[in-house]
Amino acid sequence: MQARYILFIAALLGAVGIGLGAFAAHGLKGHLSDQELTIFQTGFKYHMIHVLATLFSVILYKLSAQPLSLTAAWFFLAGIFLFSGSLYLLANKSLLHIEGWSWLGPVTPLGGLSFITGWLILAWSALRMKG
Repeated sequence: MQARYILFIAALLGAVGIGLGAFAAHGLKGHLSDQELTIFQTGFKYHMIHVLATLFSVILYKLSAQPLSLTAAWFFLAGIFLFSGSLYLLANKSLLHIEGWSWLGPVTPLGGLSFITGWLILAWSALRMKG
């Protein structure tokens, strides 16, 4: 049952990611600096890569019944929210009038650590598989 929820969240995040990417390409170009657009695009790139990593982890779980792959998926999801989410907000600080949100900067590396942890757990999961 847990795999179903992870797939649901990943699918929603895939749709949100595509929407955000299109919005950045068409709606934000005149409103953000080149540096802010680059920050946004970095968030988008990691967002979409880790949606795929999450889907892969769930498929791996279904094929191998290795529960660590689901743990990796949860870390990938956390990374999307923390890393990509904080970059989306940082890129749009002036548009959203959240310049005073100084706590956003430290959130980004926590998301990066979540991504790294997910990949390490996925590697560990691979070593624990039978066959």
